[in-house]
Amino acid sequence: MVEKSIINAMSYGIPYEIAMKNIKVKDTLSDYPDLSYLKYPPYHITNPPYLYVGYISKNSKRNLKYFSGLNEGYQDLYQIALMNDLRHNLERMIYIIPTNFLFGFSVSNKIRRDFLEFYNIKKAIIFERKIFDFTGTNVCICFFERKPKPSREPISFNALKINSKIFDKKYTLYPENSYRAGSEFEEFVSHFKSNSPLKVKFYLTIDEVEKNQGNKEVKLLDANSFHNGRYHIIKCCVNEKLYEKLQKNPLFIRTLDTGSWNGRVGIYNIKEVFNTDGIVVTKEKYRTHPIQIFISPQLSYDDLDLLKKYFNTMLEYFRKITDSEFLTTFKYSDCDYVRKYLGLSQAGKLIETFPIHLMSSQKKQMLRTLLEKGDIEGIKNILFDFKHKKQITLFQDYE
Repeated sequence: MVEKSIINAMSYGIPYEIAMKNIKVKDTLSDYPDLSYLKYPPYHITNPPYLYVGYISKNSKRNLKYFSGLNEGYQDLYQIALMNDLRHNLERMIYIIPTNFLFGFSVSNKIRRDFLEFYNIKKAIIFERKIFDFTGTNVCICFFERKPKPSREPISFNALKINSKIFDKKYTLYPENSYRAGSEFEEFVSHFKSNSPLKVKFYLTIDEVEKNQGNKEVKLLDANSFHNGRYHIIKCCVNEKLYEKLQKNPLFIRTLDTGSWNGRVGIYNIKEVFNTDGIVVTKEKYRTHPIQIFISPQLSYDDLDLLKKYFNTMLEYFRKITDSEFLTTFKYSDCDYVRKYLGLSQAGKLIETFPIHLMSSQKKQMLRTLLEKGDIEGIKNILFDFKHKKQITLFQDYE
């Protein structure tokens, strides 16, 4: 690779002697180079290694040394590289890094909070299509410049976004959102969270089925058994309590786009899609298989249908206005859109904005009409009015 890099450098007009002297093999993640001899401040241009700490811990022990001491809590090798440059006071860098640096949640909240207190992003190029031969990780090129002094102010920059089309977009990153880009969804679920939200539980486990055996036969989709494009169906006999629970909770969440337009992330009806009574986890819980949803307090079938329509309508609305940036890119394919993944915490937060169990029949009908029309602002107004009036009533009751 050194030889190839020297030849590549020479193709750019760099003399052979200079390339030979300066291109070396060095593990700068653990042994940062001494730059004190340089006449001018260095401009670091890099495509650092990407390797998620969770993958390392499952598959190899060799690189966990990078995530100890000062680096404890960081989630990827590229984050170690960023912090190395920060600690050595580099003024300007260009990094080719995964776009989860901008859009990720838990995987990158810490690095953004720690790093962007000291650096501005001057501009970026964001790719949502395959760039490298050996990875489907989507990447961005970020131009960083050190701030005159540390600050926790919003950071604004212009980016060129490239997927099936190319367009310019302005981003503003706010410290209260851990400097995460595409924050419209988070702002909505935070602002409109109900004062008395629905409670949501995900997954039906085989343990629960076995503890509730009885004489009521049900068909369950085995979420852990998928072969030849189909899920395995198992028949079980359960007691009245679990049978009733399954019948009253007929919805499941698809957290992962299938690639077709009728298989996008969203809430669906189990019977309509799989013709079963439920979806059971027989082994490990995976976030990417279909997951049954259990809602309390118990809702009528009409209210559950309204919840499904609301959830999917708002999800598609935010996908449209953010170009799906609040979701995690899953995998590149030849489908008409970039496949995305929705976190269960995001799903739960969106459900918590929908106080259907507190609404009057008249208000529900208004909401159904607005959903049929796709009137997002009308839906927001109902949620805002309902929450505001509810708060006033609570204060009056207290007084």
